[in-house]
Formats: sequence, structure tokens, C-alpha cells
Amino acid sequence: MPPPGGRPPVGGPGGPGGPRRPGGPERRPGEEPTDLLPSVHHATPREPDLLTHREDELAAEPVYDEDEYDDEDEPTETEAKAMRRKKIWRRVRRTSYVLLGLMILAPVVAFAIAYQVVEVPVPEQVAAEQNKAINILYSDGSPMTKIAPDGANRTMIKYEDLPDTVKHAVYAAEDPTFEENPGFDFTAIARAGWYQVTGRDSGGSGLTQQYVKQATKDDSPTLSRKFTEIVKAYKMSKQQDKNDILTAYLNTIYFGRSAYGIKEAAKVYFNKDLKDLTQSEAALIAGMIQNPGRSEQPKYTLERWEYVMGQLVKFHWADQSYKDTEKFPAMRPLADLDQGGIDGTRLYIKTQILNELEKIGYDMARAQQVGATIYTTIDPGMQTAAEQVIDNVMTGQPEKLTYSMSAIDPTSGAVKVYWAGKDGNGIDYQKGTLQEPGSSFKPFDFVAALQKGEGAGTTYDGSSPRSFPGRGDVSNSPGVACKVPKQCSVREAMVKSVNTVFYDMVVNNTGTQKVADAAHQAGIPDEVEVGDKKYKMLVGENGTPPDGNISIGGGLTQVRPFDMTSAYATFASRGVYHEPFFISKIVDADGTTVHQHIDKSKAAFSDDPQESQDIADNVTDVLKDIPKAQARTTCAGGRACAGKTGTQERANTAENSKAWMVGYTPTLSVGVYMGTEGGVDAIKDKGGSDIYGSGLPGMIWKQFMDRAMDGQPLEPFAKPNPIGQFEEPVITPTTTVPPKTTTPKETTTTTTPEPTTTTTEPPTKPTTTKPCNNPITCTQQPPVTSTTDPVDPIGGGGKPTR
Repeated sequence: MPPPGGRPPVGGPGGPGGPRRPGGPERRPGEEPTDLLPSVHHATPREPDLLTHREDELAAEPVYDEDEYDDEDEPTETEAKAMRRKKIWRRVRRTSYVLLGLMILAPVVAFAIAYQVVEVPVPEQVAAEQNKAINILYSDGSPMTKIAPDGANRTMIKYEDLPDTVKHAVYAAEDPTFEENPGFDFTAIARAGWYQVTGRDSGGSGLTQQYVKQATKDDSPTLSRKFTEIVKAYKMSKQQDKNDILTAYLNTIYFGRSAYGIKEAAKVYFNKDLKDLTQSEAALIAGMIQNPGRSEQPKYTLERWEYVMGQLVKFHWADQSYKDTEKFPAMRPLADLDQGGIDGTRLYIKTQILNELEKIGYDMARAQQVGATIYTTIDPGMQTAAEQVIDNVMTGQPEKLTYSMSAIDPTSGAVKVYWAGKDGNGIDYQKGTLQEPGSSFKPFDFVAALQKGEGAGTTYDGSSPRSFPGRGDVSNSPGVACKVPKQCSVREAMVKSVNTVFYDMVVNNTGTQKVADAAHQAGIPDEVEVGDKKYKMLVGENGTPPDGNISIGGGLTQVRPFDMTSAYATFASRGVYHEPFFISKIVDADGTTVHQHIDKSKAAFSDDPQESQDIADNVTDVLKDIPKAQARTTCAGGRACAGKTGTQERANTAENSKAWMVGYTPTLSVGVYMGTEGGVDAIKDKGGSDIYGSGLPGMIWKQFMDRAMDGQPLEPFAKPNPIGQFEEPVITPTTTVPPKTTTPKETTTTTTPEPTTTTTEPPTKPTTTKPCNNPITCTQQPPVTSTTDPVDPIGGGGKPTR
């Protein structure tokens, strides 16, 4: 019996080997026969295996003999490439589908999220933030003027206060589909995108978007800003009635002339209530929304008025007959508006400051929102001195004379004085007019010669008259002759203003383009905007190089007076050009500086600063002899001054039409221009005598320079490093007697008026066009081809040949 609860012993009964046969040999473990395993085919079903063990249900991996398919062909390289390309394109298609889905869904999701987050601006709060004043200060920190919205205590208008004439004009100007669109116009946005691609200007924002931009003070050209603006505009359109949106917009938008809101705009433009505005007047006001900073530019305001009137007809808010019969509405004179204590010619200063404000990307609307304080470069003492000197010299002179003056610090480009006309409601005769500079342009001829290696002692034939191929005769002024006419040095020719020398120098030596390049390097811009039109400067007809008249500042050679002051400042700064500026810095209401002027300067006449300095010093060394040639232009106290006069002859006459005096000390450049409106009338003083550069302009220049520099150290000009032949050659004068008609008059140091002289009409008649009566609207002053130079007591007023 086995032990209780135990297993039978191995080999025993019931053991693995089974019972041992009686009498048989005893078997050791391992020698027993092995029982066969039971068949896998059960009579009864197997219990199901675990799901993780299903090997028996998988098809067995087929086993192939290696040589079984040896006769099969492998895919060719072309087939393999085709298969790979097919796989790649399948992946590309799948990726594209995913990206397309994201492109469709992402903006929708972003729009939905942004819609919940953004807040719609409240018009009352926006209006309150616009009521901050702008303080404009002189260079010493004293107040110049304050600009505050006249509607600082304004009453917000209601929708019922808006006449249809105003509503329709605003729709026509900015958003014709306003009453139907969802806050933005897809067509306008697409059109704006196309305009930007093709280099044209268009905002693409509807009224609601413009209101949002105005309220958020964010006009950055980014996609995120534009997206947020669209979301806010859409949300505003969903939450508010169109009437309320229009009212909020017209209560807060900027219209120019310091006017926020349509009610204030009606007052500053036409001194009327809204209900009294005509459809034409409303069209003009609405037209200013796009660019309110240009409200005082006649051509722009006319273009915008015509555009809005056309839109009114197009969308059936006005009849064609009304548009055809209506004239451009006369705006309220700017002088009638409250200018914060500034008036007269100083209004031109304010205009320049506001123009520069926009140029630096900080327009007046933004300045008012932050309560900006603008520090300018205008020196109050110098500005007052300029006004007093001009009043003293010009009292009693003919009323038709127009004149202007500016002063620039040559070491920085800071504009110290800007006196642009007799009042602030006419033409700016510093930056708003183009005039021939006459002989005051000759220093740029000399620059071109110096760049070529010729010096002040180089001689030319200064005989008069002289004939030049394709030009005819060029003559000097009666009485103007070199000591030895055939051998006239550049220095002597500059002091006496000998036309034939400079004409010869330019057309036969340096070339006219080099003179234009020298003037541009000094500070004459390549292009300027005058009266809403852009002009390429110092070019010939159809953009060709200038003709020979550029050598003596005539013909198509025209410049702005302000740019001549800037160019001469480059001589004063020893060949370093500093871009002129009016604003030194801007701080917000908290005193934080939001703009600081950065000097934009460069070596003017050469990439090598030393070479540029040498050229400027050589020019100064010649020009310093001109002011001291007569008492009316000699700086007081022996102060070192340099400069050049210029006189332009009136077409087809022996009379003068323009006169200049431009000059400088080491620390101040001053330019004076004088002419008449349109620049085509004769300029005569109260005694009936012709006005030359050394006359009234020279007197203004000298008296101002003396007062402005009074008490300042007497700084000498630097000694030049000579270029080329510096000294005049020793020449024995011949006994040739000048023609009787050109007997030279001696230079005088008295202050008597310049003598009236008679000039001979040049053989070559000027080519003329219809006289220009308004330099703001004229395309070009009458071109000229030849003149002669009348006598100038200091030799600087020689008129250019036409």
C-alpha cells in the first residue's frame, strides 16, 4: 500500500513504468518504454485559447524552395522608380489633404476663439482718449504752440443728427456696401491686396474696421493685427446696429485740421453745422478721411473731392447733372482757425513739423492719443531775429515781391529758422516752389572740377562773348571781365561770376551730369514734391542729362530755396551732409521718449571722408572772398563768412526775375530767395532799380547773420589741403582794351543801390511756354536758353545765360 496521501513509488504499480512482470529483471529508471502521446484530434472540442495565443489560427508561412522561381524576372529599374514615385505621390496627396483641412478649419477655429476673446471698443472711451493736447516747443523748451481738438468738450452726435448728404458722402468715400456687409468687405480686401502687389495704395478697410483701428491705436502692417481687426469688426456688426456703428465712427475718426469727429470737421472746413452742409461740401470732408494730413494740399483735395462725387453718382446718391454743375467748394481759410497762439509765417513751421511727424511714422492722430510733447529745432531767438530783419529791410518795398529765408546748423542738420513767406495762408517759398538758382549754383561746377583733380588756380578762357557748339553765344555781364580774359582762374571767375568760364568748364571738361551729381551729393534731392506733384531734380528733357545751362543755374535747372541752404551747409560742415530735420524728440504724457532724432549723415563728395573734406574746404576758400567784397554782405566783426549770390534774368528781357544770397559761417548756413509769385515778373526795389543777389537778399542775409551770430566765438574756416593747381598763376596782363560796351565798373564798399544797366539781347532767343502764374500748380517754369549777366557790384549777381 502506498503511504497515505503519497504517490506510488516510481516503477511500482501505478507508476510510470507500469507493474513489473513477475520474475522479470528489475528495470532502472529511464529504461521504461515511453507512452505515445494522445492524438491531437479530440473527440470532444478544445477549450478556446486565450486571445493572446492564436498561433494555431494563423496561416503558416509558406516555405519556398530557393530555386523554385529562379526563372521569374526581377522588376526593372524603371518599374522600381515608377513604384517609388507612386508611393511618394500617394504620401504627398495624403499630406495635402491634411494641410487643406487644417487651412480650412484653423481660421474657423481661430475666428471662433478670437470672437469670444476680443472686446468691442466703446466710442465714448475712444473720444475721451483723443482729447489729449499736443505741445510743440522751441529748441530751448519754451512753448511754440499747443494743438488740442477744438471739440475737447464736444457733445457726441446722435444718428438722428446725421443728414443723408453726410452719410452718403462717407459711404461713397470709404465703404459703399457698409449697410449690407458683415463688418468687412471681401471684395475690398482682395482689391487692396492686389493694389499692394502692384505697387498701388489702397487700405481695403471698411468703416467698421477703420473704427476698430482708430480705437485700438494699432495700425501695424501685420496679418495678426488685420485678423484681429476683422474679428472685432464682425463682432461689432453682430452686437450693434449699423446706425450705432456709423455714429461711433463719425464721432471718433480724424478728418484733418485737428478735427476729430464729423461735427468738428464741418466747423473747421466750412464753419457750418452738419445740417447745413451741401452734398459737395460733405463730399470734400469725407474725401479727407483717407489721408487727413494732406488737407492743405490743393491738388490732393481736388482729386479726393472728384472721386467722392463720382462715387455718389455711381451708387445713385447724386445725379450726374449735379456733379457736372457743382464747383469745388472753397474751404475755410486756415488762418481763421485757432492755431494755439501761432500765426503769420510761423504757421509754415507748424506745417513742416506736422509733415515730419507723419514722415517718422508718428502722425498727429497718434500724437494726440498719447498727449505728445514735440521738441523742435527752431531757435526762438533766431526766428525772431529773422522776422525783424526781414521786416526792417522789406518795409516799403513793392508788395508783389515774394521772399523767404532758412537757416540750418551745418554740424547736425537742425533747422534753426524757417521763414517761408509773408503769411501762413499762401505759398511756401522755401519748400513749395521751384526756381532757377542763377550763379549761386556755380559752386557745384567747382565741386565737379575738384573731383576731377582741377584746382582754384586752373585757368579758362573768360572772353565774352564765346560761341559753343549747339548753344550759340554765351556772354558775361557788361562790366564783368577777368584781368587777363584768355587766362581767367576759377577763383577769379567765381568771385566775378564769369559765365563763359563756368560754361566752358562744364560742357567741355567735367560734363553736365557731374555737376548735377555734385549738387545731389551736397543736398539737392533727387526728387521733390511740390504742389502734390513729384519732380525729378536737375535733369534734362525726358530724363536726359541736363544741358549746359546747369553750369550757370538757368534753363531747366530749378531747385527749392530750402535745399540750397542745406547744400551750402554741406560746404560749411567740411564735406559732411547732414539730413535737415525739424523734430529733435517726442515724449508722451508720461514723459517717456517715443522718438529721438538720429543723425543721418555721410561724406558727401567722396567715399573717402578726407577727400570729401578737402573738396569742401577748397570750395570754401574761394567762396569766402565773395561776401567781404561789399559792405552790405560783409559779416560784422571780421567774422569768417563764405557765400555766393545769384540772379536770374526774366525771359526775353534785360530785367531780373529772381535773386539769391546763400552763405555760411562754420556753424550756420543761411539762404535767402527773392522773386515774384509765378517767378516770371521783373523784380525791382521801391526805387525802381533791378534787384540783384547782393541787393535786398544780400542785405537780409548780412543783417540776420550778424544778429544770429552776435556773441558767438569768431571761428575761422579751416585751412584747405590744396587740390590741383591751387594758386592763381602769375600772368602779365595784355594791353588789350575791353570793348567799350563792357567797361568794368569798380567794386565798391558802399551801400548804395546797384546801378541800373542795359544788356544786349542774346542772339539765341529763349524757348518759351505759356507763362506760369502759380508755382504750386505749374508743371515747369518757362525754360530758358540764353542770357547775359548785368553788372553786380560784388561780382556775385551775374545772371545765368538762358
